[in-house]
Amino acid sequence: MGVLNVTPDSFSDGGEFLDHSAAVAHGRRMLDEGATILDVGGESTRPGAAPVGDAEEVARVVPVIEALADEPEVVSGAVRISVDTRHASVARSAVAAGAHLVNDVSACLGDVAAELGVGWVAMHMQGDPRTMQDEPTYDDVVAEVQDFLVARAGAALAAGVPEVWIDPGIGFGKTTAHNLLLVHHLDRLVDTGFPVVLGVSRKRFLGELTGLSDRSTPGKAADDWAPTPPGDRSEASVALAAWGYRQGVAVVRAHDVRATVRAARVAGDR
Repeated sequence: MGVLNVTPDSFSDGGEFLDHSAAVAHGRRMLDEGATILDVGGESTRPGAAPVGDAEEVARVVPVIEALADEPEVVSGAVRISVDTRHASVARSAVAAGAHLVNDVSACLGDVAAELGVGWVAMHMQGDPRTMQDEPTYDDVVAEVQDFLVARAGAALAAGVPEVWIDPGIGFGKTTAHNLLLVHHLDRLVDTGFPVVLGVSRKRFLGELTGLSDRSTPGKAADDWAPTPPGDRSEASVALAAWGYRQGVAVVRAHDVRATVRAARVAGDR
């Protein structure tokens, strides 16, 4: 699942693809690199992000979706388009423009997906983007995330959603320790029977891990470290994507599509 952020403020590539032509060109590039889903989003959900009005979000994503919906790979059904949104009106506009899936960080749009007859990704998030990283707390993060997602996914199927995926929401109201526990126990989510979507690409906890690993670099003091910036997290992102595929996840959400596709092919029969 190639990430296409049509936003000025996403944590990794904010502003790079806000221009329509740049966004469409990047979507086409990800098609060439092997993406089978293009995930178009018009609202940043990074920690601390302010919400965007529905009209603005629609104005950002709909023209891009309309353009990409005419690509031969999409017309043939080899590639699908998802809209990354937590707003019902945006989901409806995006599907009308050609989107096939709703990638929902709020896990609240199951009824909308059923109404539209499209697939739905339910993601776990504790709180909302403005506050989710303040003090995330769980008694058992794996069990709580699993129970939440199974309940939402089951309700969506009962409502008539034709395809349902679950996403543990790495980095969404979780500490680094929570994230690592969820990644370590991906098999438990896979065992629920719902296809699992994994989104770890370039996230901050990977910056913390790679920053800590740099302490072993010759010439650096052991206590001289900081999280690496998003652009310096590609290797860690690809490594965890490969791990996820080996654990049985169905979809990996990625900024670095070519490298992730190659890793998937090496890691398993894909």
